[in-house]
Amino acid sequence: MKKFPTAITLLLILLAIYLGFWSSMPTYQPDMDLDKTKFSTDRAFIHVKNMSQEPHAVGFPAHTKVREYLINELKKLGLEPVTQTGYTAGDWANFSRVTNVMARIKGSNPGNALLLLSHYDSSPHSSLGASDAASGVATILEGVRAYLEENNSPKNDIIILFSDAEELGLNGADLFVNNHPWAKEVKLALNFEARGSGGPSYMLLETNRGNGSLIKEFINANPTYPVANSLVYSIYKMLPNDTDLTVFREDRDIDGFNFAFIDDHFDYHTVRDNYDRLDANTLAHQGTYLMPLLQHFSDADLTHLKSPNDLVYFNMPYFRLLSYPFEWIWPMLIGAVFLFLILIFHGFRKKVLTFTEIGTGFIPMLLTLVINGLIGYFGWSLILKVYPQYQDILHGFTYNGYSYITAFVFVCLAVGFWCYHRLGKASIPNLLIAPAVLWLIICGFLAIYLKGGSFFILPVFALLASLWILIGQKSPHPLLFVVLALPAIWLYSPLIKMFPVGLGLKMIITTTLLTSLSFFLLLPNIGTIKAKQRLAYLCLLLFIGFLVSAHLNSGFNKDNAKPTSLIYLLDADSNTAQWTTYDKVLSPWTAQYIGINKETPRKTEHQHLSSKYGTGFSFVANAPLKNMTPPKVEIVKDTISGEDRLLEIIISPQRPINRLEVFTNEIEISKAVINTIPLTDYYLKNRNGNKLITHYVSNNDPTYLQIAIPRQSKLELTLYEASNDLLNHPQFSVPQRPEDNIPTPFVLNDAILITKKIKFE
Repeated sequence: MKKFPTAITLLLILLAIYLGFWSSMPTYQPDMDLDKTKFSTDRAFIHVKNMSQEPHAVGFPAHTKVREYLINELKKLGLEPVTQTGYTAGDWANFSRVTNVMARIKGSNPGNALLLLSHYDSSPHSSLGASDAASGVATILEGVRAYLEENNSPKNDIIILFSDAEELGLNGADLFVNNHPWAKEVKLALNFEARGSGGPSYMLLETNRGNGSLIKEFINANPTYPVANSLVYSIYKMLPNDTDLTVFREDRDIDGFNFAFIDDHFDYHTVRDNYDRLDANTLAHQGTYLMPLLQHFSDADLTHLKSPNDLVYFNMPYFRLLSYPFEWIWPMLIGAVFLFLILIFHGFRKKVLTFTEIGTGFIPMLLTLVINGLIGYFGWSLILKVYPQYQDILHGFTYNGYSYITAFVFVCLAVGFWCYHRLGKASIPNLLIAPAVLWLIICGFLAIYLKGGSFFILPVFALLASLWILIGQKSPHPLLFVVLALPAIWLYSPLIKMFPVGLGLKMIITTTLLTSLSFFLLLPNIGTIKAKQRLAYLCLLLFIGFLVSAHLNSGFNKDNAKPTSLIYLLDADSNTAQWTTYDKVLSPWTAQYIGINKETPRKTEHQHLSSKYGTGFSFVANAPLKNMTPPKVEIVKDTISGEDRLLEIIISPQRPINRLEVFTNEIEISKAVINTIPLTDYYLKNRNGNKLITHYVSNNDPTYLQIAIPRQSKLELTLYEASNDLLNHPQFSVPQRPEDNIPTPFVLNDAILITKKIKFE
């Protein structure tokens, strides 16, 4: 092989990695004075700022302010906004009063409509909702403004829907899809969402059939910075995460595209989801999706988007989005296997390959994979033992999470370089056989179980091309192998970062395994390097350096604050009170109330309260008894009808509240209605934790329940009535949090919680 400086090879690989990330999204430039027919990130930011001044969850005072702001902004665009108000419990028995905000741009061929969708409520109770989802609303407002400024005359109607109560259970989408006549005309939806405050926006599909037509039309629309692949889509379909678009797909078979960003996941649903922390590049990226798709689909034939066929798709720098049919998966895999066997035969014929050296090549590969797999499997658990405070970041992604990801990448590289230095004594062609076999097995698994990831075969073809070159040439130019490494670099580098960011650092094993597997694909470049041991030490040094960096940033400060929680819990039946918290490691602020006298609650005690990750109370402590009036319970009806016992109950708050949860004992419920809205039979048969309903209260509305149970059954209801006013209630003197504390998201917090049981013998 021709002499080529190792440093240049490594620099070219690093440059390729950088280009892969850099080219995935636009670079923000101030654009307030941009032509009015163009999408302006600065103008969109004005909407984000105006909407994210206060938490604006359903039932909060700022919720109405944000809704009125949207109505006024739609009027400024020359549109005629309308609202849709109603009650819904969705699929999860999260009941709320919903007010959707809508507008419509008439098309020349009415009957088929394109829907632009985002939600305007924030998550209870502290989130400012700048990214989730004021960014989506702002993208639509600015995009529609620019579109109208061009005096476009669309063929299809364009419906704008700012849905309500998405955070409570997709309730606004449920109300629109199942109760509004406009929903019958929607043929395609574009939904803008967020699960963080930065990074590239990922395109994810929602469809009940094949994705073939949708992907083809998406490619024809030609967005500048598409970030999407069918592997992520396949995994997304397996996860319990839903968006408003899920309701459109499930309830009315409406296809759609989600656009959501996940970087800086630690900001999600917190008070730090604010205007200042929303990445301008990210908001600009959302605009680069909306504008070409709005232009394309407003004039496209929306009646031919259904397809029985699926496409494998993925993005690559400079090539944008590429795709090929599922029908190619097995021919490509078989072709790769066939090509591999030919190369094996060719290598033996030319006496380049030997059985001994091929066998030797499996040893460093398998050792690297095992060591790095173990590092990924146990690594995060060990870190949690050293830094238990990370448990209080329920997202699973810490403020210094990027340092940990980088550290794990470098330790995997160190292991790889060391193993191949010590044990990789075979020639490079012989060393390539083991990873080729491994990758062909992986691609076979994907072809059977996860077809969306079948584009992984492309770097395998590049590896086989490298093997062919090495068998046929004595001194191939190293630049050839750098070029052939590009598919692996550009496809896997984003995934190495994405999975632990989006799914939490508990999934760091995805980083260690993908780093190892990518390392094997780069063996044509790495195998020629003589200084593998020195590179192993360098990577180990960098691993230690990033761990030190993570350690130095493991504490909490004003910008990276500790999530904390505090609840005053009053048992109205026993007339006793407790302080309680979800904190695993108490901060001084929480320890004022739950300190040396703290106890661990019983496993069965209040552990079924709604929380995103099934999080239960960590500690409780005795609290002074306050004069709090529990909810008033009226039994309007208790009668027998056939084999059923029919109950009608009114639960009325006696103080301002935000939420009422009702749980039952282990009992069969054949029918349940809340405020005239029936709960689905599916939900009643599959209730989790005996929850009956969660009522997110607006205007202190009472809760009307109608319940049917078997006539011989005995019903017990447990009520949890919560108000988010602990920090400003006149009977309490809880101080405001220090600057390095924020309210813990995903759980009930800063709340006065009254529990009460009602038994029906």
